[in-house]
Amino acid sequence: MPESRAPERGRELVALPGGAFRMGSDDHYPEEAPTHPVRVGAFSISPTPVTNAEFARFVRATGYVTVAERPLDPAGFPGAPPANLVPGSMVFTPTDGPVDLRHLSQWWTWTPGAHWHAPYGPGSSVKRIPDHPVVQVCHEDARAYADWAGLDLPSEAEWEYAARGGLDGAPYTWGHEKRPDGRIMANTWDGPDFPWRHSRESGHLRTAPVGSFPANGFGLFDMAGNVWEWTEDWWTSRHPEAAETACCAPVDPRGGDLEGSLDPRQPQFRTGRKVIKGGSHLCADSYCLRYRPAARRPQMVDTGMSHVGFRCVRRDPGSDDG
Repeated sequence: MPESRAPERGRELVALPGGAFRMGSDDHYPEEAPTHPVRVGAFSISPTPVTNAEFARFVRATGYVTVAERPLDPAGFPGAPPANLVPGSMVFTPTDGPVDLRHLSQWWTWTPGAHWHAPYGPGSSVKRIPDHPVVQVCHEDARAYADWAGLDLPSEAEWEYAARGGLDGAPYTWGHEKRPDGRIMANTWDGPDFPWRHSRESGHLRTAPVGSFPANGFGLFDMAGNVWEWTEDWWTSRHPEAAETACCAPVDPRGGDLEGSLDPRQPQFRTGRKVIKGGSHLCADSYCLRYRPAARRPQMVDTGMSHVGFRCVRRDPGSDDG
């Protein structure tokens, strides 16, 4: 008999009143600019990313098969070697030594047989890490889980508002200092030698159990590091320029559109890209200082990776800014 459906599988969502905040950053990467005022309505959000155990319940209840487990259509991957046209996903593979950080293909490997319950390929398993965030889920997979749970995926503005935890303008989810009193505040890459040497100072080489690091001011965990998280917004290379001079903060803004999200450097791929937020355990200060609320990256909607997960929201009907 199918399992009953319950929002977030029994975990309480955290209710946020909504309100105005400054979105983006003018001090880091160009895609985060310009800083601009935004207002979001009231909504509730999961306190952590969806875990392996929660995603497993969804799969058992529905029989859902993730994109990484399905056969590939060669027409969608022009020029791809035949050996790559089998079910699989992208897995982080440390290099043997220093490499040119401009070429991420040196540490990402297409791995046949990698999917959500074998996140690093054949022989790996999530059975011993049920409380870690689920990874190797593409946007469609995250959307399917949210629909089943009676929830939604957050907009980029909602996600960033939640990540800031009431600290408007602070660079990190916990404030202004990277390591207050020397304390490690998120699961990111330990040490400067990405992608080959990891100091393991935090005790975590890959993902960590959700909630392993301090919550932000809203009681939300892992809004920085651990895994990147899907949003519902299409990618744009910058925030809207009009937002810089708008007399009033836009309310519940959404991103661009499918066509605008396409990667101009890869015109052969007509696959849309959504915004992912929050950084991951692979964020190293020497390469990817993106474990911040304002940080954002594009992710092809059909591509799961070993450092991308998601969390869900419920929007409060009939509310504005709380």
